[in-house]
Amino acid sequence: MALFQELGLSQQLNNAVSKMGFEEATPIQSETIPLALQGHDLIGQAQTGTGKTAAFGIPLIEKVDASVDAIQGLIIAPTRELAVQVSEELYKIGQTKRVRVLPIYGGQDISRQIRALKKRPHIIVGTPGRMLDHINRRTLRLQDVHTVVLDEADEMLNMGFIEDIEKILSNVPENHQTLLFSATMPDPIRRIAEKFMSEPKVVKVKAKEVTVPNIQQYYVEVQEKRKFDVLTRLLDMQSPELAIIFGRTKRRVDELSEALNVRGYSAQGIHGDLTQAKRLSVLRQFKEGSIDVLVATDVAARGLDISGVTHVYNFDIPQDPESYVHRIGRTGRAGKMGAAMTFVTPRESSQLHNIERTTKRKMDRMTPPTLDEALEGQQRIAADKLVETVKTGNLSYYKQLAEELLEENESVALVAAALKLATKEPNDVPVNLTAEPPVVGKGDKNRRGGNNGSGRSRSNSKNYSQQNRRGNSKRFGDKRRSNNSGGQGNRQNNRKDSRTKA
Repeated sequence: MALFQELGLSQQLNNAVSKMGFEEATPIQSETIPLALQGHDLIGQAQTGTGKTAAFGIPLIEKVDASVDAIQGLIIAPTRELAVQVSEELYKIGQTKRVRVLPIYGGQDISRQIRALKKRPHIIVGTPGRMLDHINRRTLRLQDVHTVVLDEADEMLNMGFIEDIEKILSNVPENHQTLLFSATMPDPIRRIAEKFMSEPKVVKVKAKEVTVPNIQQYYVEVQEKRKFDVLTRLLDMQSPELAIIFGRTKRRVDELSEALNVRGYSAQGIHGDLTQAKRLSVLRQFKEGSIDVLVATDVAARGLDISGVTHVYNFDIPQDPESYVHRIGRTGRAGKMGAAMTFVTPRESSQLHNIERTTKRKMDRMTPPTLDEALEGQQRIAADKLVETVKTGNLSYYKQLAEELLEENESVALVAAALKLATKEPNDVPVNLTAEPPVVGKGDKNRRGGNNGSGRSRSNSKNYSQQNRRGNSKRFGDKRRSNNSGGQGNRQNNRKDSRTKA
């Protein structure tokens, strides 16, 4: 890896990078920054967490002329969270040059965005739907744009934004630089590259560099109806500092977060149906440690940059391997170790193997913890707190009473009583969650033509739906029907929903 000072940056940018604490460039940064500075169109294949924001952000900021009051750079991102994260990092990089960065996305007051656009920012970071809305309103004019960045291009394809992207790019001057970043390169993304890029240089981070070596990866074989009990026992046994739990649907996230609170955990959920203000509030609480557990859909996997996440729990196995890498990439950051646990139902073993083939790494099998093991985990935490208090606490006000208690009681019994009071005993309040259909991996001969492995065999889908209705007539949480049945109709609905929410 190269040092940032060796990449040919101006003194202003070197100062900004140094102020941010960066010294050594990541592989994607050391390879893409020099090429981008030379003006080449560029395709970067890299997963999240590899430092790609700085990989395109540094050369873009370097190229911006802060004395010109015009939009010079355009960054298109799939989600609001990613747009906000990217804009925050670009603001830090561009501080020394006084580069103005503006995020625009759905869910935010459009009149407020229009007023901000009139202040002539240099760089716009936005979601495709809201960006196209401003173009159609003529409140966003792109005639001075010299650099366009497509971030998480494959995710924008999955969310149905390709047509919007093409319309946006058709409004940008023909003579501009395009930087495209994507974890994978499906044919529609290749066609975008061929149509809008000129002899792009390709930088690809090898798979061994993106399979998150700092993360211990486990899978837990568990039946759907036992998932929640296993989850809470793992939380008790492992006691994560900050944890993210991923569910497949918005309904699942709502039910899970409510059920966790019923059992005494501090949890909040985040998904596309929440207002932007609510989403930002939940993320702020999680970053500040006001809540210990964040429950999220895959939308939140892209763009969440929260330090200190120690554990990721895939309550539902991801629909595709790329989503798996993005999910677990929320932990194990900045050189710290993380842990990821993936729940796998008996019918999802093929999807587990599919993920392992793609990441080129086997997950370790974890036996579901028992109630006794969960209690032991909480007892160890209580014991550690007692020992730490002995070492660091001011106990002078308590010693006299302690001596009196020791005269009247046996010492081991007193310590046991203290441990009992300090131990959070596992809560077994009954909770019923709506069952989710299993994810069928590639290569399963019964697989339907669903999206990203989300289908299931025709012969079993009807039986599963009947069982689901019978088994969950008195389920915990709201009573909305699942919208995750797979197939073309679902893709169209998801596409429509994604555009509305972004």
